Amino acid sequence: MNLFQAINNSLDTALTSDPTAIIFGEDVAFGGVFRCTVGLQEKHGKSRVFNTPLCEQGIAGFGIGAATAGATAIAEIQFADYILPAFDQICNEAAKYRYRSGGIYDCGSLTIRAPCSAVGHGAVYHSQSPEAFFAHCPGLKVVVPRGPIKAKGLLLSCIRDKNPCIFFEPKILYRSAVEQVPVKEYTMPLSKADILVEGDDITLVGWGTQVHVLREVCHLAKDQLNVSCELIDLVTILPWDKETIAQSVKKTGRLLIAHEAPLTSGFGAEIAASIQRDCFLNLEAPIERVTGFDTPFPHMFEPFYMPDKWRCLEAVKRVVNY
Repeated sequence: MNLFQAINNSLDTALTSDPTAIIFGEDVAFGGVFRCTVGLQEKHGKSRVFNTPLCEQGIAGFGIGAATAGATAIAEIQFADYILPAFDQICNEAAKYRYRSGGIYDCGSLTIRAPCSAVGHGAVYHSQSPEAFFAHCPGLKVVVPRGPIKAKGLLLSCIRDKNPCIFFEPKILYRSAVEQVPVKEYTMPLSKADILVEGDDITLVGWGTQVHVLREVCHLAKDQLNVSCELIDLVTILPWDKETIAQSVKKTGRLLIAHEAPLTSGFGAEIAASIQRDCFLNLEAPIERVTGFDTPFPHMFEPFYMPDKWRCLEAVKRVVNY
């Protein structure tokens, strides 16, 4: 399967195994812009897979109410760029509902899916990576898959997790990433990072599309610099797996973090601050971040904005030669 097919399969599994599960959002009835819900209304009915008005705040608010009333609510925000009108509902209502009711009520069966990150031609309103906004909000879980297998297992885990989850899907991977995916029940643990390549000289951390960029950097660094890179996919932004990264940095003594979101207050800053504190005596060089720039996401200048393999390789050189 490719990534959108894996997501479709995961949603189908959730609807089949849980009679309270519902899917809703803009255009999901016919499959959505990226076809992630194609065929689900025909199979499960119009009362379980249905369109909403073009109102992200309403989508999130409806999902909170449905989850609180006992449904397993799966909402789609058509593009992550447009999740900001729902920010109040997600951060002030969904994330805090259990806390402010003293555990009497909760909307933990709410999952919000949203396509995120650069697609090659999306420009300012269709290429953003807003994961760091939600990482500042206790009560949420924020997850980003790197490929079809992770998408299948992590999405089903989010749907069944008893906390409201935001599931960001790198849209450029919908059709480009293809893997053998389990078609039946299949879940993966949240908040557990994956070590994809083992190495000794420097730790590379990314998530989503950036994991594939950093995998290329590992090969380039080995061939051109004779540098052994350890590659980690963070997987879950909140709560994140600090222990796995810290153990890696204690071994390698160096850390590079790469993400598409802007530099200032990007989630890489949180990782850098935490690892600097916990691994200070192990670090052989300052922690490096390779990110988007502090500008709106450009269109014609996208190749310069993106933290591509060449920018990341230059950063590796700086860190190992410090």
